[in-house]
Amino acid sequence: MPALVAKAFSVLSDYTHDFEVVVVNDGSHDDTGAVLARLQEEYGPRLRVVTHEVNRGYGGALRSGFAAATKELVFYTDGDGQYDVGELPKLLERMAPGVGLVNGYKLERQDPWHRILIGKLYNSFARRIFRIRLRDIDCDFRLIRRSLLDDIRLTSTSGTICVELVRKLEMSPLRVVEVGVHHYPRLHGRSQFFRVRSLVKTFLQLTRLYWRLVVAPAVTGKDRRLA
Repeated sequence: MPALVAKAFSVLSDYTHDFEVVVVNDGSHDDTGAVLARLQEEYGPRLRVVTHEVNRGYGGALRSGFAAATKELVFYTDGDGQYDVGELPKLLERMAPGVGLVNGYKLERQDPWHRILIGKLYNSFARRIFRIRLRDIDCDFRLIRRSLLDDIRLTSTSGTICVELVRKLEMSPLRVVEVGVHHYPRLHGRSQFFRVRSLVKTFLQLTRLYWRLVVAPAVTGKDRRLA
């Protein structure tokens, strides 16, 4: 975490003076809170910490981060070290007028073979049933216009928030641009996705999302693009 925060400040300081770094502590039971407190003393008010007393899941953490962000452009990535925030300028360079989302895609996934296989199957399945055009739904390296986040309502609490987010952003009138980024072996933490409870929750939330984003609009004939 300290290395990621330091890299973020370094990259952003070279690019602009108008920035903030928001870190969501999603109910951690280790020394994460103390570490973040020390980092706040070091970096000052530009480092803002959102703390959940209890774990709200990946989607809950991401929604809190979006709600806390105040700048015109919102970038997010995970804290597990699998992406290099040093590649953020590649996304910033592609954020032009008329573009609402610059989405990274993994040039080569650096995970165990079973995670790569399941990830490909999940990505292909979600893209097909939700009619998503992006090639990599689960690449958590995204730059989004604040105005779009203000217009959509996200409800997912699990990793399905990536599907919900991308689907709703693609249905906005602004364009989507894709940029290849590097992917690295996980440095911190363990993925919760492959636990039985998480898989069940993911399936149930995908089912609800499919009904709300695909089936219901088709049945009612109403425009629910950003609902």
